[in-house]
Amino acid sequence: MGTVKLLLVMACVCVLGGCGGSRNDPGNTNPAQPTPTNTVTGTVQFKGTPLAGVAITLWLTNTNTVEQTATTDASGNYSFSGLSATGDATAVYQLWATKSGYGFYPSVGSGAEVIRFDHTGNFQGNGKTDTAIYLTVIQYSSLPNQSLSGADFNAYDGSNPLVTLPATGQSVSYLPGDDASGKKGVAWPSVRFTDHQDGTVIDQLTGLIWLKNAGCFTPALFADALTDVNQLASGACGLSDNSKAGDWRMPNINELESLVDVSQANPALPIGNPFTNVFNGIYWSSTSYFGGDEGSPDAWAIRMSDGRFINDSVSNVKAASSNAVWAVKGSGNGGTIKLQATGQYVSFTAGDDGSYQMGVPATFERWVDNGNGTITDTVTGLIWLKKADCINTDWADAVGAVNTLASGQCGLADGSTAGSWRMPNRNEMLSLSDRNENNLADFFDATYLNLDGSTFRSPIFTNFIGYQYYWTSTTDAADSTEAWTVFSCDYGVYDTPKANAGYTLAVR
Repeated sequence: MGTVKLLLVMACVCVLGGCGGSRNDPGNTNPAQPTPTNTVTGTVQFKGTPLAGVAITLWLTNTNTVEQTATTDASGNYSFSGLSATGDATAVYQLWATKSGYGFYPSVGSGAEVIRFDHTGNFQGNGKTDTAIYLTVIQYSSLPNQSLSGADFNAYDGSNPLVTLPATGQSVSYLPGDDASGKKGVAWPSVRFTDHQDGTVIDQLTGLIWLKNAGCFTPALFADALTDVNQLASGACGLSDNSKAGDWRMPNINELESLVDVSQANPALPIGNPFTNVFNGIYWSSTSYFGGDEGSPDAWAIRMSDGRFINDSVSNVKAASSNAVWAVKGSGNGGTIKLQATGQYVSFTAGDDGSYQMGVPATFERWVDNGNGTITDTVTGLIWLKKADCINTDWADAVGAVNTLASGQCGLADGSTAGSWRMPNRNEMLSLSDRNENNLADFFDATYLNLDGSTFRSPIFTNFIGYQYYWTSTTDAADSTEAWTVFSCDYGVYDTPKANAGYTLAVR
């Protein structure tokens, strides 16, 4: 397993006194003025209660060094002072929070912004070029007389998840312990879709508003499809909703996936939906198949006949493949659940996933190692088996192995008993994805070291196997001899014969 190194260097800000006239010199009428500086203050809370002992890092982007560190007091407060407010270049700072057992998400008022930022460049070679570290930070430009207050963080430990996952829709059980028998996830509203009779349909599960006519647009290349959707307005495609150009967008991969009902095929949409002209072929998502800062020539797409992800470098090539597009609008507020953001914050084309970054973003650090063979996801609250290579067999045997999994097996020392664990369904397995990572298997299995050799972060999972398919408990409705799997590197969802061997991540 490779390692990467992070440079964390404390920067010293020194102010040198000048040589002027004597203090008693009556001719000295312009004494030196103090160099202007700013302060940053904030509070960290957990479930509305102040959280002490949280380490706050103040990073100076101009020099890529740690400028200061602070620790929250009993009231959850922290502060930094002496921040440069002058100079040839504006000092731009980033702040993030860390404490063992928690993930954090920041909030801030005017004068700063919350962003996701790539800190990979602060690491030195681990032999795994596909791994990256993205931090969720407060970014603040220290301008004269503009101190920052309210640079706050909320803490999460899995007991207060940011999102709750919906059920997949599968209702037929093919084996005890599979998706339908487990019935995990938030149940869909009894009436999931409401036709507004103005060319739009709202999904009561997600709160998203969809174009009713799913076949209005001619299949197009990726960039042209983005333009077509961004220019959509009332009067076109049967719309009478008073929408204007710029209101609509191409859905990201999580939004497009949210329409899929895995119990159905041709198309894989809930029965009784009011959509018209649904195409059984491939629909673009706005999410690129990430390929570094320059982007990938491919984008994620879904085959609507069965819900299979498409990434074959033939049917999803941005500049060569013509696919259908389905327009969406709205933030998703007001739905039964809120969708996760994909993690992609880099924009490659105007109107794409990185342009909008829709959905609930991830915490940092997202995963908590419980020290007993389990990992808690602070975004969803799900608890995962840490040892990612323990179960490797065909689908039926894997379901059985997970059903009997207990403490003492697979590195577990958590006191769990047989029946505590399950094979994750399609939505649960997909929830681990980060579309800004080019290789999730490498990312999950990488060790990150500080320059002094101390551990910045241990592997999230142990022995997460690359270039392998990981089972979900969800059967492919188009062919019940197949189940949906997630490919460990790109985290696409593909149909795989149940007789094949595959790995399994257990969840509870």
